[in-house]
Amino acid sequence: MAAGMVVEGFPMWMVIFPVLVFFARILDVSVATMRIIMVARGRKILAAVLGFMESLVWIVAVTQVMNNLDNWVTYVAFALGFGAGNYVGLMIEEKVAMGNLIIRVITRQDAEEMIHFLWKSGYGVTSIDGWGETGPVKLIFTVCRRRSLGQVIRIIKQFNPKAFYTIEDVRFVNETYIPQGPPRRFFSMRIRNWK
Repeated sequence: MAAGMVVEGFPMWMVIFPVLVFFARILDVSVATMRIIMVARGRKILAAVLGFMESLVWIVAVTQVMNNLDNWVTYVAFALGFGAGNYVGLMIEEKVAMGNLIIRVITRQDAEEMIHFLWKSGYGVTSIDGWGETGPVKLIFTVCRRRSLGQVIRIIKQFNPKAFYTIEDVRFVNETYIPQGPPRRFFSMRIRNWK
């Protein structure tokens, strides 16, 4: 048994349980990060499934801490796992890159070339004339898939490196416009359609 193993007078459970708690916390906090993102995007069923997984793993980790109150390393592992889980969860979310974004560009330069290039690249673009502190500006709006953000930013910087732009999450996009993006993989299609 792991709890009974001793290496040169040092019980192995003093190491094994903290390591298990550390990895359990990474898992449950990563899942929690994804759950929060699914809640914000209105993915009810997926959020519920992730919530179940999160609470199950959390209760296992807390049980190990409570069963090993005399081992302070378990406390540290619990806290370190929480911090690492936040980092890992955000890394996973970046890789999955679900959802859509709206990009607003404000530029004083002529933006016709950039607008036409975005159109030719498959992005829907709306532009309007505006007035800023320094005079006339062009406001450009486009919606894209999160995984296409890098490409859109490269296009903006290619045509106007000094353009001011903001990026926001979009919870819903009317089905009359489907944002441009790389082809979907089967797994990401299944997650996206699971509401």
